[in-house]
Amino acid sequence: MLPGLAACALFACLGLAFAAAAAETGTVERIALRGRSLEGNLSGDSPVRDTAVYLPPGYAADTDRRYPVVYMLHGFTDSVAKWFSKEHWITLPDVLDRSLARGDTREVIVVMPDAFTRFHGSFYSSSAVTGDWERFVSEELPAYIDARYRTIPKREARGLAGHSMGGYGAMRIGAKHADVFSAVYLLSPCCLQPRGTRGGTPDWEKVQTIEEFEKAGFGVKAVISTAAAWAPNPENPPFYLDLPTKDGEPQPAVLAKITANAPLAFLDQRIDALRSLSGIAFDAGDADRSIAAAIRVLDKTLDRYGIAHDFEIYEGNHINRVAARIETKAMPFFSAKLAFE
Repeated sequence: MLPGLAACALFACLGLAFAAAAAETGTVERIALRGRSLEGNLSGDSPVRDTAVYLPPGYAADTDRRYPVVYMLHGFTDSVAKWFSKEHWITLPDVLDRSLARGDTREVIVVMPDAFTRFHGSFYSSSAVTGDWERFVSEELPAYIDARYRTIPKREARGLAGHSMGGYGAMRIGAKHADVFSAVYLLSPCCLQPRGTRGGTPDWEKVQTIEEFEKAGFGVKAVISTAAAWAPNPENPPFYLDLPTKDGEPQPAVLAKITANAPLAFLDQRIDALRSLSGIAFDAGDADRSIAAAIRVLDKTLDRYGIAHDFEIYEGNHINRVAARIETKAMPFFSAKLAFE
């Protein structure tokens, strides 16, 4: 072969190789979805939510094929923009592409709604302050995705996963709406256990404006945000919520509301629903001590009822292994548990 032809042949082969590699990456669509269940919230947050949709590599090529859907929920202070950027601690489309390249993951659609609110997170709960996020995720979002994309529009083909606050949301919604989702994966889920509070003058009582909220520490923001989700009070401006303390004294009625929203407090009433799921899995890093302790309790609770599940404490903290866990554990889990064509 002449040198020039050899070079052309080489570049042609390389071009085919690069084209094949490019074909193995999914595409992302960003849509603005208006949630009726989020309208009129007392925080003034927009009911129009940025929603990212990851379409697997084969979606565009095979126009007759339908896919299961995994709904992925992000954590407190996070957003869709962060999870789908190159600058954050996770870039979800890259994680999904790598998972497919492993060979033990099947193609699915992955959807993430933006749950960042005035208080930096919705906790995927039902509240007059932040909106009815539980209904949005369990009803409106799947209905819209099923109408717009080539999904397999049935429970057996829907999975629910989330990290931290999103893991809490996946547990909450998965347990309450097992008629919509069939498999659940919790990544370092927060807020599973009821929590108490001590007396004193906690810093969250000092926060009176949204500007002060923005300057507050993570723990103070978390207390106020969970109060917005679980202890709304339409007659208590400017935040329209009740805090777990007042003048430094614990408020039993408010603490009872917060406790009622802890999955480990209501799990006993959802056993039949959990048993109907095709799969439940959860994990956390060993350095994420309080969350690791909580999922050990969840593990024992499910064992007590004879509910099969996957559970692991791995070496890591709250975020440093989550991308790898999605790639190597969560997506293969959904490949095994969801219904495909």
